[in-house]
Amino acid sequence: MDSQTSQSSQASQSPHTFQVDLRGLVDLLSHHLYSSPKVYLRELLQNAVDAITARRAEQPEAPALVRLYAEDGTLRVEDSGVGLTESDVHNLLATIGRSSKRDDGLQEARSDFLGQFGIGLLACFVVAERIQVVSRSARTPDAVPVEWTAADDGSYTVRTLPHEARPEPGTTVHLVARAGAADWLSAERVLSLARDFGSLLPYDVRVGDEAITELPAPWDRSYPSPTARRVALARHCHDLFGFTPLDSIELNVPLAGIRGVAYVLPSAVSPAQRASHRVHLKGMLLTERAEQLLPDWAFFVRCVLDTDSLRPTASRESLYEDETLAAVREALGERIRSWLTGLAAGDPDRLAAFLSVHYLGVKSLARHDREMLRTMLPWLPFETTDGRLSLEEFAQRHPVVHFTRTVEEYRQVAPIASAQGVGVVNGGYTYDSELVEALPSVRPGTVVAELDADTVTAHLDAVDPAEELALSGFLSAARAKLDPLGCDVVLRAFHPLSVPALHLDDRAARHEQARAEAEEQADDLWAGILGSLRGSAPRARLVLNHLNPLIRRVSSLGDRELIGTATESLYGQALLMAQRPLRPADSALLNRAFLGLLEWATHPNFPEDGAR
Repeated sequence: MDSQTSQSSQASQSPHTFQVDLRGLVDLLSHHLYSSPKVYLRELLQNAVDAITARRAEQPEAPALVRLYAEDGTLRVEDSGVGLTESDVHNLLATIGRSSKRDDGLQEARSDFLGQFGIGLLACFVVAERIQVVSRSARTPDAVPVEWTAADDGSYTVRTLPHEARPEPGTTVHLVARAGAADWLSAERVLSLARDFGSLLPYDVRVGDEAITELPAPWDRSYPSPTARRVALARHCHDLFGFTPLDSIELNVPLAGIRGVAYVLPSAVSPAQRASHRVHLKGMLLTERAEQLLPDWAFFVRCVLDTDSLRPTASRESLYEDETLAAVREALGERIRSWLTGLAAGDPDRLAAFLSVHYLGVKSLARHDREMLRTMLPWLPFETTDGRLSLEEFAQRHPVVHFTRTVEEYRQVAPIASAQGVGVVNGGYTYDSELVEALPSVRPGTVVAELDADTVTAHLDAVDPAEELALSGFLSAARAKLDPLGCDVVLRAFHPLSVPALHLDDRAARHEQARAEAEEQADDLWAGILGSLRGSAPRARLVLNHLNPLIRRVSSLGDRELIGTATESLYGQALLMAQRPLRPADSALLNRAFLGLLEWATHPNFPEDGAR
C-alpha cells in the first residue's frame, strides 16, 4: 500500500507540457497585443529581412531580395534569406515563443535583427486561415526544400519536396485570407502597407514590380544647397504628416545610432497634447505614435527617425522605457535646444516667426533651463502695461518689475498702474510668473515684486484730509452697504479720470471671502471650525476716484438709501470692468442696484440737487 502511494505521489509530481489553444492565442494577439491587423505585413517583412541578414552574415555576397505578390485574397512573400531545414521547421515554426535568433550561433549577431520575440508567423493568423511556408536552407546546400502548412485551428503538416520545388535557398510564405479579411491581402492594401512599413529597409523590396524602398532617407540625402534641403524636407513632412513645417531640425545622434529630423509645427498646440512621432527600427517602421521619444516641453515638433539602439516592446509598436530611451530623449532635446540658440544667435527673423506661434513651449523649457532663459530673454513676449514686450526690454524701462499671479489681478490693476507709471507684467498665463521670478537669476540686479492691493493703493494719491472728513457721512454709508460683502471703501485720487471706481483684492482676501461664505452655509459644528480659522487677512476694497465727476456727484447725495444703491452699482461696475467671475451674491447685488436706480430715476420726487 505504501509502495502504491509512493508511486501515485511520484506520478502526480511528473512534469506536464502546456497545451496552447491557437485560436485563443490569435484572438489575444489581434485584440490585445497588436493595435491593428496591418501588423501581419510588418511581421512578414521582418522575417524576410532577418533571414537575409542571417544569410549575409555568413555569405556577404548573397542576394538580398524580397518580393510580394497579392492576388484574389492570397499573398505570396518570397525572400532570398538563410532558409530552413526540416529540423528547423519542427523546432521553430511549430514551437510558439522560440526565435531562430537564439539558435545556431546567431545570439551574438542579434542586434542586427528586427524581431526579438519569436512571435513570428502567428501574427499572420490575424488575417489568414492558412499559412504555407516553403523553404530551402542556405547553410545546408544539399538539403531538400521543406513545406510547412498550418491552419488557424492549430493543426500543421510538414513534408519534404523535390529540389526543383525551390531551386535556390530562401523562403516563400503563402497566405490564404480568413473570411472577411480578404481586403487586407488585396494588392492595393499590401502595396500601401509595404511602403509604410518598409520604405527605409536596406534591401531590395518590391510589391510585384514596384519598388517600395526609398533610400537614402530624405535626411541622409545630399542636396545642392541648404535651401534645396529645406524645401525637400518640407515636402517630405507634408507627405508624411500632412503639414508644411515652419522649419526642420536635424536629429543626428551617432552614439545612439539615431538619424532623423524634427519638423516644427506651423500652428500652436496645447502643451497637454501628447505628440506622436514616427520611429523606424533598422529601417522598419516601428510605430507612428511614439509619445515618450522627446522631452515634454518639445510638444511643438513632430519627428521621424531611424534607430538601431532603442528597444521595442513585445508588440513592436512602441518603445520600451529604459535607460537607453531616457538618454536618447535627453540627447534629442539637446538638439532642439541647440537649434533654438542657433536661431537666436544668427537668424532672429526665423526665431521671431517661431516664437509668435510656439512661445509657450520655449517658456516651458526656459523655466527649467537658466541658460535657455538667458538666451531667450530678449525674444520671449509677455503681456505688460507697456504693451507686449520681452522681459529684458521691460526690465530696462522699470527699476522694479511688478507682476501679478493671475490674469484677473492684472486686469484689475493694469489701467490704473499704467496711469500711475507703475510697470506690471501679467504673470497669470502659463509659466509666466515662474519666469518673472527667475529673472534676477539671469539678470543680476533686477528687482522683482509681486503686485498686491496694498501696493496699488499706495501709488494712488490720497485725498486732502479736510475733504475726506467732509465726506465722512457718505463714506460711512457706503462702507456699511458693502461690509456684508467683505469689502471696504477707500477714497483716492487717480488717473485716468474716466474710471470712477476700482475693485482691488488679492488671494488672501479671496480666501477669507470663500471661508466666510462657507461658514454661512455650514452647520454649527463646521461653522465653529471655520470661524476659528478667521484671520486678519486683508479685505477686498472698492477704491473710489475722487477726481471722477460721477463720484463727486454721488458723494454729495444726502440720502443714505440712495448712497447705498449707488455704491452697490459702482461695486458691480468695478467687478465687471475687472472681468472677474461673479458670485451669486454679486449677481444679485447688480440686479438689485439696477432696479433701485430705475426706481429712483422714475420717482416723481427724484432729487436734482442731491437732496430729497
